[in-house]
Amino acid sequence: MQIEIQGTPARTAVVHADGGSRGNPGPAAIGAVVTEESGSVLHEVSERIGVTTNNVAEYRALIAGLRAALDLQFEAVRVRMDSELVIKQLRGEYRVKNEGLRPLYEEARRLLARFTAIDLKHVPRAQNREADALVNRALDAARG
Repeated sequence: MQIEIQGTPARTAVVHADGGSRGNPGPAAIGAVVTEESGSVLHEVSERIGVTTNNVAEYRALIAGLRAALDLQFEAVRVRMDSELVIKQLRGEYRVKNEGLRPLYEEARRLLARFTAIDLKHVPRAQNREADALVNRALDAARG
């Protein structure tokens, strides 16, 4: 499905994002992959973010991916994450009950608002394997 903006196809990024912590909270990392719709990888993020919760890491990974897509001057974005919580909160299907997540949620919403079209989809972990691998690579590197 192509996103159409005023009759012309929008330049669309696909952002796969994942965050994880070993322990909850525990050592955490983020991974994000920004591709063109053709699948060409344009940007990757793989970094440790200190000690935090899995949900904080998920949001921070998404924010990193969205910033990269904006820096690459994409007009529209398709977000793919295996975090049901993040996707459903951003769609308005779940409330943000954890006040610690609220600033991250609000930042993600501000970034999403800068795109002319968005598509948020929860996917199984198997369909988010590249972002998951980036998270694990960062966490494994921390152990030496």
